Amino acid sequence: MARKKSVKKLPRVHEMIDTKTEDLMPIESTKPKRRFPVTKVALIIVVLGLVAIFVSNKGLLVAAVVNGKPIFRWQLNSVMASRFGQQTLDSMVSQMLVDEEAKKAGVSVSQAEIAQKESNLVASLGSNVSLDDVLQYQGMTKADFEDQLRLQLTVEKLLGKDITITDADITNYIATNASTLAASDEAGLKEEARQAIFSQQLNDKVQTWFAEVKTKAKILRFL
Repeated sequence: MARKKSVKKLPRVHEMIDTKTEDLMPIESTKPKRRFPVTKVALIIVVLGLVAIFVSNKGLLVAAVVNGKPIFRWQLNSVMASRFGQQTLDSMVSQMLVDEEAKKAGVSVSQAEIAQKESNLVASLGSNVSLDDVLQYQGMTKADFEDQLRLQLTVEKLLGKDITITDADITNYIATNASTLAASDEAGLKEEARQAIFSQQLNDKVQTWFAEVKTKAKILRFL
């Protein structure tokens, strides 16, 4: 009887792979990775930010540089405070007190009123003098000038309603101050005289009124 040829048994797939699954995974290096410290990154960001601020706003730190030597902003502020600080502070205190009194009385000044006041003032200067010339001479900016006009108009509204000016007052003023008046026609002279009389009487009232306001106010000074 013929013998059957033996057939070689092929190994199955799972028998061909005799390694464990985890053995096939790449082996991570045990050498620790070098990481950039977070604190150093934050420090670099802060430094770069300060440099950017300094470059774009040099005037915040340095007021001027003379032959390589800086004059710092705090030095300038210190000198200005010692020379003009008291006067500036008094002005700011006065402004706040007037604003508070105006708020209590329901008084406000519009931008249109400021523009009209400015126009009247420019007209009174004459043709040879401009507002820019006056501001440059006084060392004021346009914003400072408008703040002064706003303050003046506020005080006028607070105290000017009780001021009475008669025709006799105007006639007498023109007669005694003709050389100081800029207007050339009769109507202009009367209006200019009326404004001058109004300002004088207003100033007299302001002194007494403001002294009383300051007495009632609680003001703490540290300068």
